[in-house]
Amino acid sequence: MAQEKNNPIQDFFKNLPQSQLARAIFRTGIPRNRRQRMMIMLNSVFLHLHPVRLPKHAVKVKYTWCMGGLSFFVFLVLTVTGILLMFYYRPTVEYAYGDIIDLGEQVPLGIMREIHRWSAHLMVITVWLHMFRVFMTGSYKPPREFNWSVGVILLVLTMLMSFTGYLLPWDQLAIWAITVGSNMAGATPVLGTSGPGSALLALGDVNFIHSASDARFAMLGGRFVGEGALLRFYVLHCIGLPFVMMIFMIVHFWRVRKDGGISGPT
Repeated sequence: MAQEKNNPIQDFFKNLPQSQLARAIFRTGIPRNRRQRMMIMLNSVFLHLHPVRLPKHAVKVKYTWCMGGLSFFVFLVLTVTGILLMFYYRPTVEYAYGDIIDLGEQVPLGIMREIHRWSAHLMVITVWLHMFRVFMTGSYKPPREFNWSVGVILLVLTMLMSFTGYLLPWDQLAIWAITVGSNMAGATPVLGTSGPGSALLALGDVNFIHSASDARFAMLGGRFVGEGALLRFYVLHCIGLPFVMMIFMIVHFWRVRKDGGISGPT
């Protein structure tokens, strides 16, 4: 009988689990037992974020409501859709409103703008519900008080993300809403012209806090909502705030692991 010829493709996939390529990717090779599966999770840059073991209460929807995971998932959706929108949106007074209209009527996959918009509303809701669940279950108590503070910061950043994104459509609703919000910044204690304590920074007849140097001017980049405010809000919304949020999210997830995982029912 003639000997069968070796198939190089079959030999490649047959020897792949023991190859140098598999060891370079998985380090411990293809997992064959419980310990190897655990080591793969610990040695992976993505998988190690998830604990090797989970207590039963950590997967009960009636206790966690899944609001933390949903908030992170919606943040990923906002990141992907936001990057796609950046290809078509121009943050200038001449083009901003027209680009928003074209995103819904002319641009392929223009539904991305609606997905981004409704996901932003959903993230605000899920983050608030997550904070409410953590508070009602006492998950802010020691040793998790530091992570509670990190969560409060993430809540404030979420609201700022929503606030800065509100101006980008550059319609009448957005302009007047930011006008009201920026006027509130003018009432900031010490740093606002109409806020309490602003006279404390006066030296003789010179007042260091005025309409061109207070908190409102710093927010808008001018004395009124104009192109400077639009560009400033665009940079904060697309680069500044998401970058800071990702840093605090990493710390938040890390501290959940270090503080003993998700807190359980008392």
